[in-house]
Amino acid sequence: MKINTAIPAVGKAPDSVRAKNAAGPAAASPQSAAGTAARVDISSLSAHMQKVGAGETPVNAERVAEIKAAISEGRFQINPESIADGLLTSVREMLGRPHAAN
Repeated sequence: MKINTAIPAVGKAPDSVRAKNAAGPAAASPQSAAGTAARVDISSLSAHMQKVGAGETPVNAERVAEIKAAISEGRFQINPESIADGLLTSVREMLGRPHAAN
């Protein structure tokens, strides 16, 4: 697993998208040039993610540095059972189901 140091911020468009949009709304799509309006709706989850991304980053940079150092030194231990338990818990929370006792 590779940890990439360049993590894009949530809600920020890549440079290529910003450059395309800088040409103006008429250049953005053929439909807008014809006079028809485009409508974009985002889900409440997407709106929440944009709010989170606009504030403080949810990444603990110090912890990421510790993990990267442990990986490079060969002392990082992976616990598949813990990962599986965390994944199942996340899915249950997303589905709105209570955590089952083990």
